[in-house]
Amino acid sequence: MKRRDFVKSTALSALGASLISPLESLAGTAETHLSSEDVSPRAAFEDNYPLNFVAIGDWGRNGEYHQNEVAKQMGDWAATHSNKFIVSVGDNFYPKGVVSENDPLWHYSFENVYTAHSLQDDWYPVLGNHDYGTDPDAQVRYSKISRRWNMPALYYSKEVNIDKSSGKVLLVFIDTQPIVYDLKEREPEKQLAWIDQTLANASPDVKWKIVIGHHPAHTVGPRIKNYDTLAIRKALTGMFEKHKVDVYLSGHEHSLQHLKPEGYTHQFISGAGSELTEVTAGIPYCRFQASEHGFMYFSINAKKLRVNAISDSGTVLYQTEISK
Repeated sequence: MKRRDFVKSTALSALGASLISPLESLAGTAETHLSSEDVSPRAAFEDNYPLNFVAIGDWGRNGEYHQNEVAKQMGDWAATHSNKFIVSVGDNFYPKGVVSENDPLWHYSFENVYTAHSLQDDWYPVLGNHDYGTDPDAQVRYSKISRRWNMPALYYSKEVNIDKSSGKVLLVFIDTQPIVYDLKEREPEKQLAWIDQTLANASPDVKWKIVIGHHPAHTVGPRIKNYDTLAIRKALTGMFEKHKVDVYLSGHEHSLQHLKPEGYTHQFISGAGSELTEVTAGIPYCRFQASEHGFMYFSINAKKLRVNAISDSGTVLYQTEISK
C-alpha cells in the first residue's frame, strides 16, 4: 500500500495554548505552518486517534539532569491527553543498571520520579547498554514486583488493538545490546531469527508494525558513525524493509529525532529523558532533530500514525504524520 508522509512543525503549550492553525502550505511539499486560532490541543492531537502512548528513553538518573522536569511534563501531558501505556527505549538506570529487583534505584530513579496518577499505566521497557552494567535480568524479574513495570523477557512482542474494529498494532520489543556486541551467551542469532519470525507471522489485521530497541540504526547525534549504529543498521534494516516495518523507535542518543533514510521505515529517537547530547543539522535523511529534554507521543488509527515531540516545558517541538 502506498504511503504518504506528512510533516508538520508546531510550537505550543501542552496545557492551555491553542494549536496553531494553517497559515500556508508550501507548494510542492507537505509542510504546513500553523497559527494560533484553530482548535484545542486535545482536539488537534486526538481526533480519530484511538490508540495513544508515550515514549521515553535514557532517563534513570535519580531525578537529576532534568529527569524530574520531564517526568512532570509527561504526567501533565498524559493527564490531558489519552494515553494507553508508556514505552521505555532503554538506559533505564544509570550508570550500571540495577543489581537486583530490590535495588534502591527502582525507587530513586523510577517509582519516586514518575509519580503522577496519569503515569500509573503499564510501562513496556527494553534494555540499554547501561542496563547491562550489572544484572540485566533483574529488570525482567521486577515485573513480578511492580504492577506497572511489564517486561516479560529481554525481548518480547505485543499485538495491541487500535480500537474494537480498526485492527491492531504489532509492537516488537528487542534487546539490541547482544546484537551490537555479539554477546554469544545471549544468543543474538536466536533473537534475530525470532524478530524475523515475529514480523513475518503478524496477524492479518495488523495495520502497523513498530519495532522498539535501544540502539538506533541512523542518527544525527554523536554516534552517527559509531560501531553500534552501524551494527544495528547492518543487522536490522534489511529485515525492516522485508517485512515493511513502519517505525523503528530507539534511544541511546540523548535527543529527539525523526529520520527517514532510504527505504520504507521511519526512525524515531526519543532519548531525551535526562542528560542531553548534541545533534547535527543539515543531514539529508533527518526531518527533525532537537537537543532538548522531552519525550514523544504516538497517536494511531488504522490509516494514520502521528508523532509529537514534546519538551519538558510542554512545548510541542515537532509533529509528523505517516499515512497509508
